[in-house]
Amino acid sequence: MSSDTLKQQAARFAVDLIESGMVIGLGSGSTVKFALAEIASRSHSRRIEGILGVPSSSETQRIARKLGLALTSLDEHPQPDINIDGADEVDPQLNLIKGGGGALLREKVLAQSSRRNVIIVDAGKLSQRLGDRWPLPVEVLPFASKSVERFLMSQGARVEIRHLADGRPLRTDQGNTIFDAHFGPIEDPEALAALLSARAGILANGLFIGLTDDLIVADHAGIRHLTRTDAPVFR
Repeated sequence: MSSDTLKQQAARFAVDLIESGMVIGLGSGSTVKFALAEIASRSHSRRIEGILGVPSSSETQRIARKLGLALTSLDEHPQPDINIDGADEVDPQLNLIKGGGGALLREKVLAQSSRRNVIIVDAGKLSQRLGDRWPLPVEVLPFASKSVERFLMSQGARVEIRHLADGRPLRTDQGNTIFDAHFGPIEDPEALAALLSARAGILANGLFIGLTDDLIVADHAGIRHLTRTDAPVFR
């Protein structure tokens, strides 16, 4: 099966957790697109009714509106019932690296605000240690770009400013810069997350520590539904 087929299967399983009347955090990225399509299909066929979505990015908002989903905001519903999102890398304790799509700040706000966080991935995103396969995205205030770059380098990271395909620096929905910090395998994700969070100029880092309630993994053997109480969930 292709990666897209696996993502679609995981998305369908996650959408089974949605009930009528819920407020749903809508993550960003390729996996979430499959979840959006499934939510819209069930909503239009009235298998689930009265749901409202809180999009984590302008791109998710655009797709959701195109699919005819009813949307709201955190101002109106500050604690969504469930948040569905993807991840770039997952460790055995269900900690994550996120931000490959550039929406990590809003995604983290939704993850921290929601009653239940459901992460959907294919098995290729599982890793023994965060940083084995993916650099750490860091969202930075443009004013502090050079200062933060030097700080990240002082902590042992090789730093790249993320660019668009046309060569222009990427800007987030908030107009911020994204650095991809190559730390390599991260020995203590919690300590690194705290260090980065304490640095002025860093608005968000892609380490999502202790925020995953459910992990839906699709691989060629089928769907696995893992929870935080199962951790470590693989070795």
